Amino acid sequence: MDKERQSEALFINLIMMFHSLAWQQLGKVKDPSTGKVSRNLEAAKALIDTIEMLEKKTEGKRTAVEEKVMSDVLKELRLNYVDEINRKPEEKKPADDEGNGSSDSATGGSAE
Repeated sequence: MDKERQSEALFINLIMMFHSLAWQQLGKVKDPSTGKVSRNLEAAKALIDTIEMLEKKTEGKRTAVEEKVMSDVLKELRLNYVDEINRKPEEKKPADDEGNGSSDSATGGSAE
């Protein structure tokens, strides 16, 4: 693999790592270390903000593939973040969390 393709793969892996962590913090999937679903919207927002910072810092330097991945990931996370912020209190427990003591530290604000 040449250096440019390796760099592209590493960048995409970094974005997908943040995506997976944000998805966990949104309460959409189980945390693999605990096997439980929990929500922490403040942490999810911080991860979205981190991806947005990377988007700004790498503007004009990304390949077409990196651009598509970045755009798709941010769109998906922003929409799901807003969905979670707007949930009614009784809907805020993760669907597959059956009384396992999940956290719900939702914060205000919106994904930009």
